[in-house]
Amino acid sequence: MKKNIDLGMLIIRIAIGFPMSVYGISKLIHGIGFIEDMMIMYGLPSFFAYGVFVGEIIAPVLLILGFRARLAGLIFAANCFTATLLAQTANIFKLNDFGGWALELLVIYMLVSLSFFFTGAGKYAVSTQNTWD
Repeated sequence: MKKNIDLGMLIIRIAIGFPMSVYGISKLIHGIGFIEDMMIMYGLPSFFAYGVFVGEIIAPVLLILGFRARLAGLIFAANCFTATLLAQTANIFKLNDFGGWALELLVIYMLVSLSFFFTGAGKYAVSTQNTWD
């Protein structure tokens, strides 16, 4: 069977970009007050909370489209890492109710999005000629 790595990369871009954008849309609808509170609790300016929209809406959409995928992957991964540090540190050594790692999904998102920083989006992308594609 012939390998089609570019099609696989498109499927992966959609597989992580779409679900993460749903998190972002939820925050658009319900607000980010709880994130602002976490920022203040850690001594950070509350306006940093608005960065969640970049990491959970803009970066996933850019990944899905394949536009500046390397940059979008890096931003997406940074968003996941920040969420781990701010909201999930208590779960680093915990298992979920089914025996899996409590941070499993967040870490999968982070590592897969980071992989796009190294690989780019593949040929099925809106843009493929820029250094950040």
